[in-house]
Amino acid sequence: MNGVVLITGISAAGKSTVAQALAERLPRSAHVRGDAFRRMVVNGGAGMTPDLAEEAVRQLHLRYRIAANAADLYFEAGFTAIVQDVVLGEDLTKFAKMIRTRPLYVVVLAPDPVEVERRERERPKTGYGEWTIGRLDAALRGETPRLGLWLDTSRQTPEETVTEIISRAQEAEIHENPA
Repeated sequence: MNGVVLITGISAAGKSTVAQALAERLPRSAHVRGDAFRRMVVNGGAGMTPDLAEEAVRQLHLRYRIAANAADLYFEAGFTAIVQDVVLGEDLTKFAKMIRTRPLYVVVLAPDPVEVERRERERPKTGYGEWTIGRLDAALRGETPRLGLWLDTSRQTPEETVTEIISRAQEAEIHENPA
């Protein structure tokens, strides 16, 4: 794979683990963690809550623009950039348009909610506060365009998921800007 890979899904879907494992398999790669840009805000940060406050959405879109630009810059420097973040609903199409690099590979990790609950319990950090797994999963499955490669990773190890992403890269590839 050469280009930019965008890996998305809800919290605890395995995005960070899979993105890192994919980056480690590729010869020249960079792992762009979208959430790192959120953590850079020292004062005035507005976290995403179910009420979707205007300022929180504005900051989320800023984070997406920064991540897209970072991915493009890594690609221009000869790296395959693997970007991972929670990108749901119409934001997936918008994010894909922000990334100038082609080929662009979009991978949506969509394990079943029961598996997400298990993963959330077993990890040291928590991705759910005011949000619920059911609400984010409904947004993923009901509001997110079927762009790229969607994988049910409920019964896969991260290594198996990476192998599937690499073997099915053609299905994930976005050639033109999505409509």
